[in-house]
Amino acid sequence: MWNHLSPPTQQCLFIWFLFLVCAWDKAACSFGEGRKIWQEPKPDPIINGQSFLHDTFPSGFLWSSGTSAFQTEGAWDQEGKGPSIWDHFIHSSVNANSSARTANVASDSYTRWEEDVEALELLGVRSYSFSLSWPRLFPDGHAGSQPNAAAVDHYSRLIERLLQSKIEPIVTIHHWDLPQVLQENYGGWKNHTLVGLFEEYAAFCFRTFGGRVRYWLTMHNPYLVAVHGYGTGLHAPGERGGPSGSLIVAHNLIRAHAKAWHTYNTHFRPTQKGKVSIALGTHWVEPRRGQATADNIELCQKSIEAVLGWFAHPIFSDGDYPVSLKTKHGATMPIFTPEEKLWVQKTADFFSLSFGPNNLRLGQNLIQYGQTVTPDLRRVLSWIKLEYGNPRVLVAEGGWFSEASVGREDTVAIYLMKSFINQVLQAIKFDGVQVFGYSAWSLVDAFEWNYGYAVRRGLFYIDFSQQNRTRAPKTSAQYYQRIIADNGFLSDETFGEVKGRFPCDFHWGVADSTLQFTDPRVYSWNLTGDGSLRPVPGVKLHTRPAQCTDYLAIHGHLHLLESTGASHYRFALNWSLILPQGDLSHVNTEALRYYHCVLTELKKQNLETVVILYYPTHRAPNLGLPGPLQDSGGWLNNSTVEAFQEYAALCYQQLAYLVQYWITINEPNRLIDVYSNAKEKHEAAHNLLLAHAKAWRLYEREHYSQHGARISLALHADWAEPANPFLDSHTAAAQRFLLFEIGRFLDPLLGTKYEEKHNNGGYPQEIKAYLDERARMMGLPGSALPTFSEIEKKELRGALSFIALNHFTTRLVSPYLHRQAMFQDKQPPDHDCMILSDPTWPTSSLGQALVPWGLRKILNWVSDRYGGALPIFITASGVDDQAAAEDKLRQYYLRTYLQEGLKARQLDGVNLQGFYLWKLQDRHVPQFGVFMSRQHQSKAKASITVYREIIANRGFPGDDSMQTCSLTELHQPCSVCSWMFKNKAMVVFGGCLLITGLMFAALVIFVIITKRNQTRARATMPPSVAL
Repeated sequence: MWNHLSPPTQQCLFIWFLFLVCAWDKAACSFGEGRKIWQEPKPDPIINGQSFLHDTFPSGFLWSSGTSAFQTEGAWDQEGKGPSIWDHFIHSSVNANSSARTANVASDSYTRWEEDVEALELLGVRSYSFSLSWPRLFPDGHAGSQPNAAAVDHYSRLIERLLQSKIEPIVTIHHWDLPQVLQENYGGWKNHTLVGLFEEYAAFCFRTFGGRVRYWLTMHNPYLVAVHGYGTGLHAPGERGGPSGSLIVAHNLIRAHAKAWHTYNTHFRPTQKGKVSIALGTHWVEPRRGQATADNIELCQKSIEAVLGWFAHPIFSDGDYPVSLKTKHGATMPIFTPEEKLWVQKTADFFSLSFGPNNLRLGQNLIQYGQTVTPDLRRVLSWIKLEYGNPRVLVAEGGWFSEASVGREDTVAIYLMKSFINQVLQAIKFDGVQVFGYSAWSLVDAFEWNYGYAVRRGLFYIDFSQQNRTRAPKTSAQYYQRIIADNGFLSDETFGEVKGRFPCDFHWGVADSTLQFTDPRVYSWNLTGDGSLRPVPGVKLHTRPAQCTDYLAIHGHLHLLESTGASHYRFALNWSLILPQGDLSHVNTEALRYYHCVLTELKKQNLETVVILYYPTHRAPNLGLPGPLQDSGGWLNNSTVEAFQEYAALCYQQLAYLVQYWITINEPNRLIDVYSNAKEKHEAAHNLLLAHAKAWRLYEREHYSQHGARISLALHADWAEPANPFLDSHTAAAQRFLLFEIGRFLDPLLGTKYEEKHNNGGYPQEIKAYLDERARMMGLPGSALPTFSEIEKKELRGALSFIALNHFTTRLVSPYLHRQAMFQDKQPPDHDCMILSDPTWPTSSLGQALVPWGLRKILNWVSDRYGGALPIFITASGVDDQAAAEDKLRQYYLRTYLQEGLKARQLDGVNLQGFYLWKLQDRHVPQFGVFMSRQHQSKAKASITVYREIIANRGFPGDDSMQTCSLTELHQPCSVCSWMFKNKAMVVFGGCLLITGLMFAALVIFVIITKRNQTRARATMPPSVAL
């Protein structure tokens, strides 16, 4: 029937058919839409799975690892192999960046190939990507000549062994190692003759091995060959032909690939039924400062077109170069004839992507106008889908490098692998990219081109100083093995939500630092001509005593607090403001009155308070101390301990009846970080502990019986997770970090529930033993850790009424690399720990990682070490969010962190009794506050609603029913008491009236009774007496 239609009718029907197909699957027919990737907002990391996705890859996903012949085979001149351009390059003096070491032996994979297969079996991969050595198969470079039989046998044995192990071979025909003879005779890839020679070589490979190979890659990352090999000279053959030389080479490489594909398609595909592609490399860029303007997007598009598009556009699109490249290079750009365009386009059966450090490093030289190069594999894959019509994609090279000194403990490589592979999973699940395989690069440590052996990329470690070249699995190999076994990233049951409520007496709080003090006095300005404000002495604007209403900011501040729905408020007094001289010689009564007013107003609103006596500023010069104290040594001087006790006594005396919770010192474990050496840190921590204990005992002796408040100190308590889960040394480092951070301060106060009775207190035994051993290794007589006297131990033990923790994030902890300290001339910390971060964790603008499960872990660690007798309060927790109104990051933070708190309480039995959100308001730019306050105007952010809702529900109930708490459960004053407190002036006046009335009534009654008695007495008196 089709043959009977006229040509115009056939064309119309064909176009209509294409339209229907495109309408049915728009993605499959969309080309040239890569710009959309920057036009659309980046995926929000706090949406479920957008930061890290727990899911599995499609069934049959092709897990792989890869190597290249030149980098690993060695045997450079054995069994008939001819020299390659890389052999010549590294043996000559041209390569100034290379060391004297060569790839003559490299990983010795030519003789130890069976060990490579065993390594693959250990990983559990389903495929192996390797390359054939052109100069090994054909030393003279001409496939028309007799091949090297030893080489043919070698590759045949390798392929057979792989297939026996059910490992699919993915074979690259040419990975940079061009026979040197072709470079000398023809000028290498600059000469069009190589197109035909490569076609002959590829045909030999198809004919010889194709019956056992389903996936072929003609060449690997031709961009680097063209640019570095023939443009900059950094790679072999080391020619510096500049852009024009690179353009010619790239043109020949593309034509050579197309020739090979057509050869396979015509002569081998019908019987072998394999697939052929070319591995193309790229970097990735994001617009300047994240501003997705049309101009910035166009710059990004041009940057990717200049690398990936240079080769992909002719092959996967219209057979020609991108317009941006032709415009940029003008007449120097080689031209495809119309026939060549038809012949080049669609010469790939799938898209093969190389994404590694070589391209990303080079990408730094391609950015313009402030663009940012990022290793975002998900975005690259999405761009490929949009630009080239959603092809099937194989990630033929994915991975990064480690320094050679890392050895087998390649911790950073684990997290980069985790990030790359999860980005691939997100691209599949969220973006619909058809990725069917991933090759972790590389299988074994190898010769890394112009970097030699200075960097490593292998999953298996090789000591190149040893002749046997033994393959030893690195920790990244163990991690990759786990991913393959799970076919992705299995969901942890601990990440699920729980339903439940916190108790009625749970503290729902807001935390602040020192309140802004407003001085109500009258000032004159510029009286002395220097622009300063000076108080007007003796000026009284009113005759009444000072009132709390003088501080207008208090009511506004507390109104904001009340609107959060919180029941508790944590704030700090300013030691240097109250006692400017550090002693009682000068007491700022105005400041004390101000704090008294704040506390009084809080009491009126039925809000309980947690008051911090000392809130260190962590900044020079005074660290929040009164100047004279800091001048005399601060916390390195024991006199500051006595001064703090004196200051605490004053605060208790003035404010104790208004405060139910005191914190002596906020985050002493962060304060000691400002000191320059270990000895000073130990001394400062020692004195801070003693100061706390003295303040605690003082309250216990003089105020507890009357006011009954609880007292603690607040520690910064981020969770420490072992950076490398496969190394015991990292687990030990994480525990050591927690002991120095938390145990150093809590053990002397609480001991541990594991302590033996003969242990009489002091610092953790683990810290003492570690520091003593460290001192011994350094040849020192002992550690700088001070000791407590018996009296001090007795004073310390038990001086804590509750455990206060400020928690924000989780740290990855690893042992400190002492070789790094040698290079940086830097003294390692006493705990010998380094801090890392997981790139898959969502982070705030200030770099705070959001790791909700870390809260549950730190709560369990504290509860497990110190028992559950004392209540635990999270006295500060929050995240910075740059949004002025819709602070989604903080909303996510509140929901997820409080979920983990509920799990800790409900599932783990942790005695968690409070959570304080940090903080109430931002003054200048949006950060941690739930209000944005500018020019005396405050605006609530969206997170307020979330926090109020959680408070109203007391957590995350499983139903919509509302459960109210009795007044007894809430520990709130009765309504009559509350009314009386708010109207105490009226109550006092009424009481005076009542007493006056009662006294007047009693006087009247007394007079009446007296007169009555006198009357009765006269009536009963004898007449004679009466007379």
